[in-house]
Order: sequence, then C-alpha cells, then structure tokens
Amino acid sequence: MAQFENIYLIGLMGAGKTTVGRQLARTLKYPFYDSDKIIEEHTGVDIPTIFEFEGEQGFRQREHKVIYELTEIRGIVLATGGGAVLLEDNRQSLMTTGFVVYLQCSIDKILQRTRRDTQRPLLQTKDRKQKMQRLFLERNPLYLECADFTIDTGRIANKTVVKRILEAYQKNTLDNE
Repeated sequence: MAQFENIYLIGLMGAGKTTVGRQLARTLKYPFYDSDKIIEEHTGVDIPTIFEFEGEQGFRQREHKVIYELTEIRGIVLATGGGAVLLEDNRQSLMTTGFVVYLQCSIDKILQRTRRDTQRPLLQTKDRKQKMQRLFLERNPLYLECADFTIDTGRIANKTVVKRILEAYQKNTLDNE
C-alpha cells in the first residue's frame, strides 16, 4: 500500500460523508470536495434534474469525470456520491491515489437521517427501506473492496469518527514511510 495524501470517503447516502469530510478537512487544513456538489456546479443544475433528464447512467458518467479530475489533485478530502464505487474505474482511481474510508451506517439510521430529504433521486420511492436494503446489498461488497479503513458512523459522534479516521490515516502513513 502506498503512502497517501488524499482521504476519500465512501458509503451509502446519509452515512455522513459530507459532514465528516468537512470536519476532517478542517482538522487537516485540506480543501474539501463533495463530488455531487462539484457536478452541480459544473452543470448548473441539481442532481435530481440530472437524473430526470439524463437518467442514472448520465449522472454516473458525469460523476466518473469529476472523480477522475479530483483524484488527480493532491492533499484533499473528498466525499464521493454513494454510488461512485459502482464503476470499476472510479474504484481504481480512489484505491490508487488515496486513503479510502468506508463510512458504514445502519439502514435504519440512514433512513432516519434522510427522512425529510427530497433531493436524493434514488430515495424517491414508496418503500425507502427496501430501496436502501437493495443499495446496501449491491454496494457493500464494493465499499469493502475499496476501503483502507471502515468505521460505523451511526453509533458514535462525528468528532470521534474524525479522530479515529485521523488515527488510522496517520498509522497508514507511518507504516508506509
């Protein structure tokens, strides 16, 4: 495993990637990027609109381009979209250029966190729990494949999550010097 300057956060929507990522970046004094926000800035429209006009496949193509561009930068914290790991090229870019952290969280906790969210196209369904279970079954093996470190964000405070990520990141850096 190589020494990394970047930290990438992966996991299902609502697992805390953006919240934890901002705190992590602030602590490290790194710039913080959220791939979904970058896509919105590049297109001038929100994610639901992209899904509406281009479908999930169109969105994933845009996401791939943004992830490729961001993984070329050094010294950043990146919160990826929940489905970023679906594309093999994205997984390879993340695994070869950064320290990948899987923010794991129970489906019930994610549903609680996203209950009022109307901006997540994949949750615009009658049975949100069933949809989240399907997403988890599909994506969990991919998250685990990519992850250098996994932490449950549903049971501990964000401050503690950030502390444990930093400890794992620093240990990885020391182990590879």
